[in-house]
Formats: sequence, structure tokens, C-alpha cells
Amino acid sequence: MSQTLIGLFRHGQTDWNIDLRLQGTADIPMNEFGVQQVSLAAEKLAEMSWDVVLTSPLGRARQSASIIANRLRISEVQTNELLLERAFGIGEGMLYDEWTSKYAHLDEIPGAESTAQITTRAEQLLSNLHSEYEGKKVLAVSHGALIRFVLQVVTQGEVPPKGERLENASLHVVKKLETWELERWAPKPLGS
Repeated sequence: MSQTLIGLFRHGQTDWNIDLRLQGTADIPMNEFGVQQVSLAAEKLAEMSWDVVLTSPLGRARQSASIIANRLRISEVQTNELLLERAFGIGEGMLYDEWTSKYAHLDEIPGAESTAQITTRAEQLLSNLHSEYEGKKVLAVSHGALIRFVLQVVTQGEVPPKGERLENASLHVVKKLETWELERWAPKPLGS
């Protein structure tokens, strides 16, 4: 059995990230600073070896993946629906203060993907990526909430610490030989 390595890269900054709005599945584009973040990160990612680049179907992730793949000279970026951000239902677009004044927890927002649902999706993502890309180094461009749940699955809830924000353009790496393990936990932007 050979080692599978998954790099989980969070897309570059959007205006909603600045405002602390729930983005979820709303297709909000990266802003100019976000493009710069990803371009800087792509330089660091080029110092590493990657076999494939995957992306969430949302535009901010697809644009990030395209910038990275271009720098890595990887001609094809594959879209993977499991990399989609957590859905926040009617909360999408709400400011942090708005949704926290109405709901005690994200799970209470009507139409939101529950903690159980996104945990199951994170587990399915890891299983599918290992099955499809065993022995490869996969860079998966995704979103803060989904990456958080993947890391929690791998570390049995130890990482990330409660309240720790995964910044835009950050890279986290998990690997599997016998079991999944955390190789890199770095909540700050890559290349900053």
C-alpha cells in the first residue's frame, strides 16, 4: 500500500470573508486581494510536488485552482462536488452578528447542512480521494468549513482548535498509509 497525500487549500479572500458573512454555497467571487493571496501561495505550492488539482464547483475555488494549476503546469483541474462548502441555508449572506443573534448554532439555521451531514461528507471525501488517488499527491481547493470538518475527522476533533479561523489561502495536509494522519496544520495564508 502506498501513501496518499491530500493538500487542503482554502480559496483566496472574498468581500464576504472581510465582512464575516456566511458564504456557504453562494457563489461569491474572490476579490483582488484574494487573487494576490492565491498567486503568492501558488509560488510556494510550486516548490512542492502535486500530481493532480481538484476543486469545489464554486467560482472562488475554481479561480483559485486555475491560478495554482497554471503555476504548477497542470493542464486539467477536476471538479469534485464533495469539496463544496457547507450549505448555510437562509443564513447565507448574513453577518456573523445577525445569525448569532437569531440562532444558537449553525445547525439551527433553516436549510443549513447539519454537523452530522457535513461530517459524513468529509468522511466520504477522504474515502473517495484515497480510493481514486491512492499513492498520489492531491491538491484539493475548497472552503473553510469543509476543510475544518475534514481536519476534525482526521484528528478525532483535536484540530482545528475551537474558535481557530482557517484563513484564506491556507494549506493543510493529511496523509494516509494505514490510517489518516495530520501532516500539516497551518491556518495562516501560504506565502504570507
